[in-house]
Amino acid sequence: MIFGRKNKPDLSERVRVFLWPRRSWIRSGKYFVKRILRLTGSPYAIAAGVAAGAFTSFTPFLGFHFIISWVLAFIIGGNLLAAALGTAVGNPITFPFIWGATYNTGALVLGQPRLHGENLHLGQSLMSSSFEALWPVIKVMTVGAVPTGLLCGLVCYIFVRKSCDAYQRRRKQILARRAFEAGKWRSAIADHDNAS
Repeated sequence: MIFGRKNKPDLSERVRVFLWPRRSWIRSGKYFVKRILRLTGSPYAIAAGVAAGAFTSFTPFLGFHFIISWVLAFIIGGNLLAAALGTAVGNPITFPFIWGATYNTGALVLGQPRLHGENLHLGQSLMSSSFEALWPVIKVMTVGAVPTGLLCGLVCYIFVRKSCDAYQRRRKQILARRAFEAGKWRSAIADHDNAS
């Protein structure tokens, strides 16, 4: 690789960079947003893909988020890469809040008692229990994932759709201006060649 690092980072350095970016969280966030805006596709397709990924992040089916988001994006005509990027809504920082919100929402919908504070150990339960023991929790979280995921997906769709519209409109104006300036430049060269 031409521009690869001379000294490869060891495992501890990769974990540190994963948990805390080299530059800053703001710069990493801006890069992530620009990565989404620069995707090829219509604003609808990009926004629908991100919304599908954000919705999927609220489901308790860890390990299947990419597959579920791609299926949803395919069904609604969204961009598959945008769907994969949209699953970043669910990450180690946001999962405790997402799991608590989906469980409590599902319990409210199903009429079951909600969990509070010290009783809420969903992360540990999801990682260490058998499927039979987890099924009641997964069922409640799946029911709760629908309204909370739809709300998050809708917010993401609106934000990404407006951002993509503005970005693509500005990009078309820049390209049109460059084409106009290049045309003027070619015309000036042709006039100069004809005069000589």
